[in-house]
Amino acid sequence: MDFPEPQAVDPFPTQVLDPDSLAKAFVEHYYSTFDTNRTNLLSLYEDSSMLTFEGEKLQGAQNISAKLNGLPFTHCSHHISTVDCQPSGVPGGMLVFVSGNLQLPGEEHQLRFSQMFHLIPTPQGSFYIYNDIFRLNYA
Repeated sequence: MDFPEPQAVDPFPTQVLDPDSLAKAFVEHYYSTFDTNRTNLLSLYEDSSMLTFEGEKLQGAQNISAKLNGLPFTHCSHHISTVDCQPSGVPGGMLVFVSGNLQLPGEEHQLRFSQMFHLIPTPQGSFYIYNDIFRLNYA
């Protein structure tokens, strides 16, 4: 009996989910990857991608990956409070705004954060992160 070739599963396919479900699926994928194996985030960015991390501006997948992988902790835990999304001006693009708490190992208190993603569709039917803005929220 012949079995079909295994196919890669897109973590957030564009044709299957409504925008809210798509945003939620993206957020779950992004933060679970960030928390366990940040090096795998590289594939979500392209050379045109931009990251503003606590005011520091970076461009390009390699520079963004180097920044995220160079953070002074290897593991963390994101606890998402809200996920909001809107269509962007780019056909098929979407803005995703996330707020939540970040727990670092050995730290008693969680840190509040906000993050905004601008997702752009790819010809393959997925998305890449074009803009990414991250800020800790100090009270």
